[in-house]
Amino acid sequence: EISIDPEETEDDFVPIERLQDFGVNVGDIKKLKMNGIYTISGVLMKTKKSLTCIKGISEAKVDKILGACNSLTDGIFITGSAVMDRRKTVIKITTGSKTFDNILKGGIESMSITEAFGEFRTGKTQISHTLCVTAQLPHDLGGGNGRVIYIDTEGTFRPERVVPIAGILV
Repeated sequence: EISIDPEETEDDFVPIERLQDFGVNVGDIKKLKMNGIYTISGVLMKTKKSLTCIKGISEAKVDKILGACNSLTDGIFITGSAVMDRRKTVIKITTGSKTFDNILKGGIESMSITEAFGEFRTGKTQISHTLCVTAQLPHDLGGGNGRVIYIDTEGTFRPERVVPIAGILV
């Protein structure tokens, strides 16, 4: 059973219907949906010009919609100071190899996306399997003390290969 701590999740997908709470009419919300915009973040990612190109949405309506969207979120832009504060919580997760960790200046960073690429049979899947284990290890063992989601686009995930790795590292 998976439990999610409500403090760990952000409400990134505020439905566009919430604009009604700020006086945006249902017809305008339907027009946004007809143009593939279903969330508040979706509106905020569009330029003002592209929103005014939607038939029946005037510049005044766009201003009202954007104002409502900004009221519903903390905005999608943050200050450099906020980024710096977030960076203070980044940890390095061991790869299981001290040499590789040294090359990476401590390991794989949390709160980021790391891409592994290379020729066939160069260890990309092996490092991914290893990180599935190390990311869940406690901090004092070089882990992230967290959870793992493995997105397998090539069908290479093998749980039977992860079990021996866990046995070695734990």
